[in-house]
This record gives sequence, C-alpha cells and structure tokens, in this order.
Amino acid sequence: MPPNKLFIGFFIFCLISWAFIAHASSDHYGGSLVIATSSDPKTFNDIVSTDANSGAVTSLLFEGLTTADPFTLKVIPDLARSWDISPNGLQWTFHLREDVKWSDGTPFNADDVVFTFNDLIYNPDVPSSSKDVLTIDGKLLKVEKIDDHTVRFTLPVKFAPFLRAMSQSILPKHCLEEAVKQKKFSFAWGIDTPPVQIIGTGPFILSEYHPGERLVFKRNPYYWKKSQEGESLPYLDKVIYLIISSPEAQLLKFIDGELDATSVSGPDYPLLKPLEAQKNFHIYDAGADFGTRFITFNQNPGSNPNSHKSFVDPAKLSWFTNLNFRRAIAHAIDKKKIIEILNNGFGQAQNGPMSPSSGFFYDPHVTVYDYNLEKARMILKQAGFDDRQGSGIIQDPQGHPVEFNLLTIATDDPLEQQLAYIIRSDLEKLGMKVNLVPLEFNSLVNKLTSSFDWDAVIIGLTGGVEPHFGQNVWASSGGLHLWNPHQPKPATAWEARVDEIYDQGAQELDENKRKVLYDEFQRIVTDQLPVIYTVLNTDMYAVRNKFGNLKPTVNGGAFHNIEEIYIMRHPERSEE
Repeated sequence: MPPNKLFIGFFIFCLISWAFIAHASSDHYGGSLVIATSSDPKTFNDIVSTDANSGAVTSLLFEGLTTADPFTLKVIPDLARSWDISPNGLQWTFHLREDVKWSDGTPFNADDVVFTFNDLIYNPDVPSSSKDVLTIDGKLLKVEKIDDHTVRFTLPVKFAPFLRAMSQSILPKHCLEEAVKQKKFSFAWGIDTPPVQIIGTGPFILSEYHPGERLVFKRNPYYWKKSQEGESLPYLDKVIYLIISSPEAQLLKFIDGELDATSVSGPDYPLLKPLEAQKNFHIYDAGADFGTRFITFNQNPGSNPNSHKSFVDPAKLSWFTNLNFRRAIAHAIDKKKIIEILNNGFGQAQNGPMSPSSGFFYDPHVTVYDYNLEKARMILKQAGFDDRQGSGIIQDPQGHPVEFNLLTIATDDPLEQQLAYIIRSDLEKLGMKVNLVPLEFNSLVNKLTSSFDWDAVIIGLTGGVEPHFGQNVWASSGGLHLWNPHQPKPATAWEARVDEIYDQGAQELDENKRKVLYDEFQRIVTDQLPVIYTVLNTDMYAVRNKFGNLKPTVNGGAFHNIEEIYIMRHPERSEE
C-alpha cells in the first residue's frame, strides 16, 4: 500500500476508534438519582447551618481545601492541590487548584478562602459553629493571601487536627461580600433565596426547591474534577431529594420504585432482603455507625443560683458519683438483647467512646463490662446497696431507696421507646425503681445544658474520626460534658488527666504519639464510666442495581463519590 494511502487508512482507523471511545464514554452521562430527606433544609448557607438536613444539601454545593478519603479516612487534597508546613508546625501554606471555577463561571482564588475565614467564620456578627473549632488556645488563626492561588494560615500554637478542619466549606466572595458589608450575611442564602443565586464549587447546582416536596440539583457545568479517564464530572444530570418525613413512608416509596436508595435499619432487613432480586436492588452493609447511644447520670454538685436548691438531690448525687454504682449498672445493661430486639441482630456492643469505624484512633483494648447481673448485685452489695426492707427496692447505706427519673427523648420511633424499656427493665432487676420521663427534645436539652434539673438520661451523640472534635464533650470545662459541665477546674483526677491528654493531643503532630494519648483517654473513660454505652447500629443502604462506581462506606454513606456515580445503560452486565 502506498505511504499516503497507509496514512489515510490509519487516520480513518483512529477516527473510528475515537468515535467508539467517545460513544462508550458518553454512555456514562445523563439520568437522575432520586433519594429522600426527612425534612426541609433550614438554610442553604453552610456557614450558619447547624442541622443535618441542611448539611446533606449543602454538601452537593460546596467544598473545602481538604477532605477525607472515605476508605482510609486520611486527609487528602480537595480545593487545595497541596500544602507545606513550616518546621515549627505553626505555618501552613496551601497551594490552590488553578482550574476551579464557581458554578457561575467565576474563577475561584485565594480571595475566596481569606474571605470565608476572616469575613465569615471570624465575623463576630455571624453565628458560625465553625468558629469554636477554628479558635485555638483562645486565639484566631491568621489567614492571608500570598498570591491568587496561595494562602497562608498562621496558628498561635501547634494544632494537629488543623488539616482535617480545613474541610470547612469555602464560599464565594463575589456573591456574598455585599451581604457582609450590610451586616445581612446571617440571613443570606435562606430557603427563600432563588436557587440561581446560590453559587458553589461542588458537583451540583440547586435548580429547584419546592418546600415540603422536593429539591432538585442539576449538573454543575464548571465542575473541576475529572475521572481517571479524563472525563468531565459529574456524570449524573440531576440529583432529586424528595422530602419524606416518615421512615416508613421512605421505605414504602423505595419498594414501590419511587426512590433509588434508602437507609436500612435492622428491623427493615427481613422485609427488604427477600425483595432484592424481584425489585432489582442490593443491600450494602457499610459497617458500625459513628453515632453513640448511652446512659449518663447527673454528677453536678452545684445549685440553682436563684432558689439555692441543689441541682441533684444529695442522696442521689452520692449514688451517681459512686464508681461502683456506675460499674454495677454497666454490668446490668443487656447489650445482646438490645441488638437482637431492636436491631434484629445487626449492630455491635459499644464499649468505649469511639467507634471501630473511626479507624486509626480507635482502641479495642478498653475495659469491657459483660452482662452479668450477679456481678452487678455483688458490686452494689459491697458498696452498701441492699434490699434491707424486703420491698424489692434496694436502699443505699443511709437507708434511702434507690429511685430516680430516667429522661428520654419523646418520639414516635418504637425502637427508641424499646431501648428505654429494656434499660429500665435491666435496672429494675437490680432492685432500682426507674421512672421513665419522655421529654420533647428542646426541653430535654434545656435540662442538660441550662437548668441541670435531671437525674439520668438516655441520649446519643455523633462520633467521628478525629478525637479532638469531641473536646466539648470530654474537656471538664465543656458545655457537653453532660454529667458535670462547665467545671471551673476538673472535679476529679481522671478528668484533669483527660484535659491534659486533649491539650497534648491537639499540639502533637506525630500521629503515633497522638494515638498513645487518645488510647489512654479511651481506657480512662471506660474505667471511670461517666457514660455507659449501649450498642452501635450497623449502617446499611439499599440501592437500585443501576449505578456504576457505587462504593458505599460508613464514613461517606452510599453516595460519598456522587460525582463519579453513573447510571449503567446495561445494568445486567457486571461492572464491578
């Protein structure tokens, strides 16, 4: 074949090959993901947002300088492509990506980062919950622009969690600067804002919001991320959130095909599992949840400044501050029964303050309190608690019958109600009289954080990967140090040691040395039992068998990599 014909033939072959590849690639684009949220967002302003539903929405719209790898949990670059740290650990220099644009096409740069921290988070007129996390040793960070794509943070002291805290959402200066000048930022981007005005760097743009019905997000055409093959992301055209308050209704709509995914509780599993093949979905078990549920007792020795009445009856306070009293209760909680009855066998006993899903900082070598009523009774008897009157109710050494109120959150959720009933039943087996008192959530929180008028409570807290972010719970001065908050100085030696651990852990940049410290913290908590844990739920998700690149994790949920997820055109073919 003559050379020119050979070249033409090769050129045609390349065109055909390119067309084939382009066609194959284009198969990834298009379609919608339909999921549910339990309530309307309170705001689209991620700086002032405090509720989970608003956070789920804004996670599609905004990004931070860093993020966490959903599998390894390590901090990885996001809007920053890299960073440098000074030898003394006080200066962090971030090199920003130069190919990022806001969803209105405006280039992203260092001005946006400086604006987010200096004019929003550190603005005294803005109620930002991030301000506490990003205030170190009582001092603010110095945030300054070096050039258009370089930002320097100067810390007052070394702060090991700093890099993880840089997942803080960055907001656009060009859209919000005027609201700050007019002192109206706290009300900016409320739920009445036209969707077109809400600008982010995330993979999707809010296109419609119908209160009480649905939110619709469309593909951000300026999104900066590419696939490994160099394809522009995201693949999906739309993400639709249907607002469905009832978990039961969400489940039924999933079974009927109106939703593409739903979370699965243990009791849901027997209903859904037989339907997998018929309804064309799969149930994914992501692992143990981060969230904790526990019982804790009021150990606050203070009194009401107006009435001068003790927050806790002195007799009860003597019980609640008695470690053996708490040890006995820890041995009386039947975690196996809770898992079987409430979770249909899914879940695991929680023994310490961190979940196994927390990864590196989780310590499995903590004190474990097995379910053993005989041991619990023996511990109580040795501590002077016994049924001396034959009434079926034990008395303390001074003869006071052991009776207290156990607060719970008033809810229609039968699982939460059953948890309270099981714990009451367990404690009644020890001869304690337990009065369940369901309270509306805000009233319960008021008692825990303001009036301090309570005996015991069953409640839960969210967990996470970074131990330091739980400082408000574990520091003796913390507002969520529920059993005895806002201590002017540590009430006990063990609380003083935990304070030291948190101070040292925050400034130790060697992760292995940090782990030694936080392992000690977890062992102290399980030895001293300020809270008595119950069980960790299993995170499960049911998802239609039509999505490619689906990689559920407990850290990120079913759609943590939503920009990479696509609808398979031939779902009967395995793409795993």
